[in-house]
Amino acid sequence: MTASPHTPLLRIENLSVDFRTDDAVVHAVDGVDLEVDAGEIVAVVGESGSGKTVTAMSVLRLLREPPARVSARTLAFRGQDLRGLSPRALRAIRGGPVGMIFQDPMTALNPVLSIGDQIAETVLLHQRKPDRKAARARAVELLGLVGVPDAAQRVKQYPHEFSGGMRQRAMIAMAIANDPDLIIADEPTTALDVTIQAQVLQLLQKAQRETGAATILITHDLGIVAELADRVVVMYAGRVVETAGVVELFAKPRHPYTLGLLASLPRMDTETDRLDPIPGNPPNMAAPPPGCPFHPRCALARDVCRTDRPPLFEISPDRRSACHFHEELA
Repeated sequence: MTASPHTPLLRIENLSVDFRTDDAVVHAVDGVDLEVDAGEIVAVVGESGSGKTVTAMSVLRLLREPPARVSARTLAFRGQDLRGLSPRALRAIRGGPVGMIFQDPMTALNPVLSIGDQIAETVLLHQRKPDRKAARARAVELLGLVGVPDAAQRVKQYPHEFSGGMRQRAMIAMAIANDPDLIIADEPTTALDVTIQAQVLQLLQKAQRETGAATILITHDLGIVAELADRVVVMYAGRVVETAGVVELFAKPRHPYTLGLLASLPRMDTETDRLDPIPGNPPNMAAPPPGCPFHPRCALARDVCRTDRPPLFEISPDRRSACHFHEELA
């Protein structure tokens, strides 16, 4: 079963995630809407703590409830409601039609199992008639596909015997093992040096081409977004504050936060002695400010921003901004 051309592969409507602590309730995600079409690459960007990873983890229901409390009007993959699925039904989706590349492969991989056994297990879980020999051969094939040299030997090694870049390659191999329709990549280049980052990005592009999968790319690196994404979702304080095609977003941002993110990037086409950071700090999500959550850091903030939370205004069919003054930014 595949999604029809007019039905999003993934649809999230009004997703909210709270975490209850001893002292307060943290509103990590607040009313997020997100759609991903078959084959497209959607980048979800924002500072640490903006809700990017929590949103992605909610798709596969990987958040422990409690302390998390997850609610959504719609949480559907290929038209199937994910909210009421049994643990067994969820296991059929995780690592099968939806593959996930976690931020830190060292903690995501099992340290006492070989890389080959872990990839083979992913294959076996989704085989109708489990065949360990075939799964092992598939593990070697996948490691070779993601550029691990001498895959037939390295398949026997353990995570601590792989470098950071090679561990991330192994994670990508696991994510694409069962030809997924959707890949969720959570900060896939974190803690890697620039050369290895470039290799991993090329590998993600190759994996997307090989499988034809849609991809949700979670990142704070707008350079990666410019290179890979078709569409961008900008998050701040647990909310979506802007969505646009990647070319539109870079050319004409329509939210002050997006403008700040772009202004803080080093550029090759201008000479400057310093970067222009966004002033202040992200809000405390246990006690977010009234009105627009960005107003304490925003140069355009006015009285209405301090009292009224802006909705996500529709600028065009594929473009939205949660700013009272988005027209001025045009």
